Amino acid sequence: MTLRVSRRNFVAGGAALLSLGTLGAGNVLAQDSRLRVLWWGSQARADRTNKVSQLYQTKNAGTSINGEFLGWGDYWPRLATQVAGRNAPDVIQMDYRYIVEYARRGALAPLEAYVPAKLKVDDFDKSQIEGGSVDGHLYGISLGANAAATVLNASAFEECGVALPTQATTWEEFARMGAEITKAGKRKGMFGLADGSVNEPLFENWLRQRGKALYTAEGKIAFDLDDATAWFDMWAKFRKDGVCVPPDVQALDKNDIETNTVSIGRSAASFAHSNQFVGYQAINKDKLSLTNHMRIEAASKGGHYRKPSMFFSISAQSEAVDQAVAYIDFFVKNPEAIEILGVERGIPESAAMREVVATKLDPQGKIALDYVAGLGDLVGKLPPPPPAGAGEAELALRSIGEQVGFEQLSPADGGKALVDEVARIVGRG
Repeated sequence: MTLRVSRRNFVAGGAALLSLGTLGAGNVLAQDSRLRVLWWGSQARADRTNKVSQLYQTKNAGTSINGEFLGWGDYWPRLATQVAGRNAPDVIQMDYRYIVEYARRGALAPLEAYVPAKLKVDDFDKSQIEGGSVDGHLYGISLGANAAATVLNASAFEECGVALPTQATTWEEFARMGAEITKAGKRKGMFGLADGSVNEPLFENWLRQRGKALYTAEGKIAFDLDDATAWFDMWAKFRKDGVCVPPDVQALDKNDIETNTVSIGRSAASFAHSNQFVGYQAINKDKLSLTNHMRIEAASKGGHYRKPSMFFSISAQSEAVDQAVAYIDFFVKNPEAIEILGVERGIPESAAMREVVATKLDPQGKIALDYVAGLGDLVGKLPPPPPAGAGEAELALRSIGEQVGFEQLSPADGGKALVDEVARIVGRG
């Protein structure tokens, strides 16, 4: 079995693996069972996951947990390589855009037989259970709900005398704000906005406001040449007008918190997911804030939706499925674990655990919770799981968007290239 990854990302997958090592090492050989857990994320996520794993071990003698984490860009090549080499971890952090592909390639173990006796997800929102299901089988347990968001350096906005955007702010108005921040020059090298042309959730939000989508329910491309061209043209104008960072600066962003243009001080606004706010604020000295993605026009209802932030899945290769199930159930249903995790992976799906976390949140967690809860009419229906190849299609947007940014392609040529490439990728079935 093989999982397709681009050469560029296969090479990236060879980057150094950041390992938490074996939790509770020292008696490893004497342990009755071992679990390997793999996830992507920041150091803040690793610290919380590590603490939950340690807590689990104190309550489950005879279990040893080895945890590994990487940045998003390195994670998927690493996982694909491990699965193909039959060395997959037992517990796999899985994303909504990849779960169909991994499930249909036989890489994940079906979990419905464990519900509700061992996976107690009866108080999860039904849509979140469906989000982790493929072809009638449950392959992923959602670790939280989140929504796409705009991250703002509130301190930088204030220094430049620019008011923060609101839920009613349009892209045209946001562009003017970005240009003002760039022109003010209060901080050397800082621009108003990140270049969002390469950001798939942002592109999807914009498409949904136009009545379109990334994919149809049948797994086909759902946007056309006019959509893609208009998208790249908007960002080309933003670059020309000094609204957003130039392409060489945007290229520094490796699609993780640490290299995001807000975190490296090169933009006052960028684009992420609500659950990442905890990680962003942890490494940024300035006061940050969250808001929605801008409306394409004042009357737009918005393009947001509440989605499973990520899942825990179990490898079909695992020889410790029962233990992995127990670990996942602990992760999403144990009150002590939930207090440690907070909302860094999203708002807990369990209604009971939401009540637990709501009383224990720090200010950063409360901002993320309030953001998702307060989206109002900006929220629409959860789209169907992306088709096989969606992860590769995301990489195509990043690659083609970079080429347009460096003016190697015009917006029109970039739009055609994107539509052709995405149609080809998902058309493989």
